[in-house]
Amino acid sequence: MTVLKRAKSLPAETMLVIIAGKKSSMNRFRLSESAIAEINKAWESDRKQVQVSNGKQQVIVCLKDNSAEAHTRKEMLRRSAAQAVTAINEQKIQHITLADADDNTGEILAFAEGMLLSNYQFLRYKVKNPAKDANSLTQVDVFSARLKDQSLDRLKIVMQATFMARDLVNEPVSTLDAVKLAKEFQEMGKDAGFRVEVFGKSKIESLKMGGLLAVNRGSDIPPTFTVMEYKPRNAKNKKPVVLVGKGVVFDTGGYNIKVGAGMETMKCDMGGAAAVGASMWAIAKAKLPVHVIALVPATDNRINGSAYVAGDVLTMYSGLTVEVLNTDAEGRLILADALAYGEQFDPQLVLEFSTLTGAAMAAIGSYGIVAMGTASERVKQKLKTSGENVYERLAEFPFWPEYDELIKSDVAEIKNLGGPYGGAITAGKFLAQFVKSPFMHFDIAGPAFLSAKDHYRPKGGTGVGVRLLFDYFASI
Repeated sequence: MTVLKRAKSLPAETMLVIIAGKKSSMNRFRLSESAIAEINKAWESDRKQVQVSNGKQQVIVCLKDNSAEAHTRKEMLRRSAAQAVTAINEQKIQHITLADADDNTGEILAFAEGMLLSNYQFLRYKVKNPAKDANSLTQVDVFSARLKDQSLDRLKIVMQATFMARDLVNEPVSTLDAVKLAKEFQEMGKDAGFRVEVFGKSKIESLKMGGLLAVNRGSDIPPTFTVMEYKPRNAKNKKPVVLVGKGVVFDTGGYNIKVGAGMETMKCDMGGAAAVGASMWAIAKAKLPVHVIALVPATDNRINGSAYVAGDVLTMYSGLTVEVLNTDAEGRLILADALAYGEQFDPQLVLEFSTLTGAAMAAIGSYGIVAMGTASERVKQKLKTSGENVYERLAEFPFWPEYDELIKSDVAEIKNLGGPYGGAITAGKFLAQFVKSPFMHFDIAGPAFLSAKDHYRPKGGTGVGVRLLFDYFASI
């Protein structure tokens, strides 16, 4: 991870990156007349970024759009940071100083965030010449008069947690099966100081988690069910918030097997598990005053002679019976058991993250998160605000009772597929059958794994959900 430090002065020997919203604020940097002339020329031509020479020092100036709304302006700065990082790495520069011309703490933190997020790489398997493949940028010093140490420390924690989630999603199933995923959560708990308990197959069988056991039947590797809890003495919430993350470490589709390119990226089907596990690490590491419990049911979805098939009827942990219409709608089956299990904690709120449906991605692409549920409007608004703050925006879908009719079964109480229309919503409605507490479902199928780099979001795992959850819990 790129080192992020606070700078007490502006050294002349490292590249300087300046963010500024007005020409007059540039006077403090003692730039040469030729450098200022070039910057002014860029300003007049509406260029947002320019690199100039200031004697022996190289300077990149990133110009802000002060007319944009605050959350949009921060996102523009993250994207500008990604552009700057590309130029820095192309020039093989290792160490830069980031300066805030306008002393706006929120904006320089957004820029620093964009730099770190865009400099991320997953190089574990680049063993032939790792130095050649690695980005050159290794350290960013931040110079800003009003920046508080706690703000910088929290940014470092959130960045590390996001990278943890990205790494988990990028890891192939050959090295990260359900058992190994649970071990990763145990290591996170040891490091950050939260409790972790892992249920093995015998315990899952004794609990009669019919959904998790059914999906696992085609696998040679046993399922796991991980319970994580962080409960500080100064917790503001009397009842816990429960997080639930889908942990399908690889999804073949089962006997409704995926075809063509549909299976290539299915190591990402545990993106929800990665998000809630890494969020727990960040919450505990930052010592946020919140009581949080996270639940992760984990398995792969494969095929053998024992695998479940369409037409099977399952009895879930809650006692509800489910008719299986499609074995590729497996995520909701394992999540249902986790949601029902979480009810014993009497949560004030349940937040569930999953790469659940292609319908969600078809609806809004990779530009945001499909969200729906039964939480209060106040809670929904706070979550939407956090989504805007970190630009992991929430698109709320309707949760009308008519959708319940689409998952009724002729042979069981409900079925795991709702039909050709409203697929993202009927999936959410299925989950809602297993939780009575205020509940929000976040379908991250679109933004969890990208086929190409998008500004500061890399190709592959993005770690979506971590920054959103941290922002939300930091505001409670």
